[in-house]
Amino acid sequence: MLNLLRSYSWQELRLHPWRYLAALMSIALGVALAFSVHVINASALSEFSSALQSVQGQPDARLVGSQPFDEEVYAQVAARPEVALASPVLEISTYALDAQGKKISVRVMGVDGLVAPLLAPELAMRPRAESGDRFAFFSPGKVFVNPAARAALGEAGIQVIAGQRVIALQVAGTVAAKGQPLLVMDIGAMQDEFKSEGKLSRIDLRMQPGQTLQLPLLPSLRLEQPEQQDQKSDQLSRAYRVNMTVLALVALFTGAFLVYSVLTLAVAKRAKQLALLGVLGLTPAQRMRLVLLESTALGLLGSLLGIALGTALAAFGLKALGGDLGGGYFSGATPPMQWSAAAAIIYGLLGWAAALAGAWWPARGAAALPLAQTLKGLGAGVRSAGKPWLALLLIVSGALFARAPAVFGMPIAAYIAVALLLIGGMGLLPWGVGLLYDFLAPHVAAQALPMLAVERARRMREVAVVAVSGVVAALSLAVALTVMVSSFRFSVSSWLDTMLPAPLYLRLTNSSQVGQNIFFTPNEVQRIAQTPGVERVVGLRIRSLSLNPQQPEVSLIARPIFLETAAQMLPILATAQAPPSPNANTPIALYVSEATIDLHGAVLGQIYDKKALVAGIKSAQSAINSGVNDSTPVFYIAGIWRDYARQFGTIVIDSADYQRISGDMRINDLAIWPQAGADIAAVQSGVREVLAGDPIRSRLMEFASSAEIRKISLTMFDRSFAVTYWLQAVAIGIGLFSIATSFSAQVLARRKEFGLLAHLGLTRSQILKVVALEGAAWTLLGALAGCILGLIVSLVLIHVVNPQSFHWTMDMHIPWLRLALLCLAVIAAGTVTAWLAGRAAASRDAVLAVKEDW
Repeated sequence: MLNLLRSYSWQELRLHPWRYLAALMSIALGVALAFSVHVINASALSEFSSALQSVQGQPDARLVGSQPFDEEVYAQVAARPEVALASPVLEISTYALDAQGKKISVRVMGVDGLVAPLLAPELAMRPRAESGDRFAFFSPGKVFVNPAARAALGEAGIQVIAGQRVIALQVAGTVAAKGQPLLVMDIGAMQDEFKSEGKLSRIDLRMQPGQTLQLPLLPSLRLEQPEQQDQKSDQLSRAYRVNMTVLALVALFTGAFLVYSVLTLAVAKRAKQLALLGVLGLTPAQRMRLVLLESTALGLLGSLLGIALGTALAAFGLKALGGDLGGGYFSGATPPMQWSAAAAIIYGLLGWAAALAGAWWPARGAAALPLAQTLKGLGAGVRSAGKPWLALLLIVSGALFARAPAVFGMPIAAYIAVALLLIGGMGLLPWGVGLLYDFLAPHVAAQALPMLAVERARRMREVAVVAVSGVVAALSLAVALTVMVSSFRFSVSSWLDTMLPAPLYLRLTNSSQVGQNIFFTPNEVQRIAQTPGVERVVGLRIRSLSLNPQQPEVSLIARPIFLETAAQMLPILATAQAPPSPNANTPIALYVSEATIDLHGAVLGQIYDKKALVAGIKSAQSAINSGVNDSTPVFYIAGIWRDYARQFGTIVIDSADYQRISGDMRINDLAIWPQAGADIAAVQSGVREVLAGDPIRSRLMEFASSAEIRKISLTMFDRSFAVTYWLQAVAIGIGLFSIATSFSAQVLARRKEFGLLAHLGLTRSQILKVVALEGAAWTLLGALAGCILGLIVSLVLIHVVNPQSFHWTMDMHIPWLRLALLCLAVIAAGTVTAWLAGRAAASRDAVLAVKEDW
């Protein structure tokens, strides 16, 4: 068989290198895109996990609070016999100012300098050698910076914003912790500097061998294992990573159809040689194996090239995007590439499998050649299409899989449903060709050239399927992605209209973590509301809460909201008719996003008694001092709303209820309604004067109009989905190339047919017109089938894949004009491609081919 590959297959490759090169590049491109996405995401996730581990170390467990809690808990925990080591930690997120006054996001961490390095060695504070002060980490006002902070802020004094104040800290040395800018200092000094006396954020624990913590905890505290933190880090981007990988594999899927077209052409051209080999003793199984070996070589070479190209693309992507890929999960410094041989083998095998899948039917055709008939030049014949039961079964199976729940939080069954629907829909093509052309045949019977095109497609429907299969596959995926992206963009645009009712917005930070320490006070909000030209001001308090240790945190938003007007403030999907009436307190209304329903067990109209929610809303200090007679608030789910900004859940509560329960009066964002006719610039200047006495905080103020926020949001959306348009173009190009190769194969198989037509009096232009009409008819069929299949697949993407991946829904919006232009472009390109491929049909060789039977 290897001798045949060298003496027989290699000659075909030498004669038509560009054809095989196109198939090779399609496999390589599919593998490269998928592998580069994997490497970029794996590198970013590895860097993120490495940075997290360097800061948190490897404790056996962590005692974490929803809010900073009293350090008396540390004394209780450290005294327990099952605890071998306890390390207290106080941590806040805030801004530091560099030498030019630019704000830099930093984390400030207070630790016990003698204990923390035993659990997290990279937090060991190393004083400067020239200082000679070995105990500098005990000194007040001294901080130790990690490499990222050192690069951003230098080694001189650092100004850090602490609530309403700006404090000056002196750099005394370094720590080796990786990741974003980090300032480490003695925990006692930090409590003094940041006015957090007696407060802790967490306690890292090392347990005695075989022991676990058996301490009654406060409701506001939870015990976390290190693997839970890793799991939450993985969940932050898992859906995004998987969907990006599947999207990248679209090119590989369409590449399989290009391999199919190329090898179909090769088998058609070499039919006589293959038949001669059969006469000389090559069995059908060996002929099939020969074609499969050709595809194996094509797939392996394409996979190797794809892995190399994917590695280069990953290196470029990491440098250009910093591991972000548009998802916003891993923004920051460029992570080092994490190249995996196992992943390279897996993606290489996918490329090989795609090549084999594309070669399967041509290989079967080579095995089934009728030897005597083929040697006489009469062709192999075309088997009649069978009943479409198998295709219908695949479609029904796809519909059933589409209704299946997520597997491990991912829409695995939905992806299988998409594949089954595509394969089943393409399996119905012969039946669809028959129906369409049976209908058209009587209408073109009086016109010779259209009749020839229609009758041939009607009687040799499987040939038409070979020609248009690539277009159907490519166009269906392109239509599905177009409809999905258009629906998502339309839904996001409508969502922004509801979420941005005010003309002007003001904030000090866009980070909920930093917002814990940088905020507007009630007095400032009142003074801003009294600014000339301001009609009304609404404040929002945004926090993060942990409802489940295994899940990322949810966002809590406190804002004025009432049952009667909730639909005007939030994109409400459903509301409860009336609140439940428990025997205890009057329940407090909560409005939760779809993700909170999916991930945290909230049910519309029912009591939501999550203890973690109560403990998270209440301040830590009040939770410690609360007595048994203190009333516990009762919540119920009053409405479900759509939130595209926060993937893991959002809870909205009325500001008055939140402040009454928590005592937290901080405000993070302000929505400002200027008076009618007021000058926006004058209003902004007036608001700035409210904080003019605080030059640092006034510098942090960020104004944005609703139109600006909307424009920025939609621009970011378009940039994130730009790759889908490029993949659609690649898929359509592959589909059109498959039409070209299929028509070339048909020309070779029909040389005698066209020669006979020439002898019967058809001119060269008329023969070309027949070929062009066939191309138009077949591409029209492919466009219709691809558009219908694409719309069906888009239903699965919109109503199953997105809700199961990201826990939000969207409204279907079909861009009919764009789809019509896309289909018309494909039909026109297919017609021209068929005409170009059929020019050889009118050549002198085609006329002389009739002599082969004389």
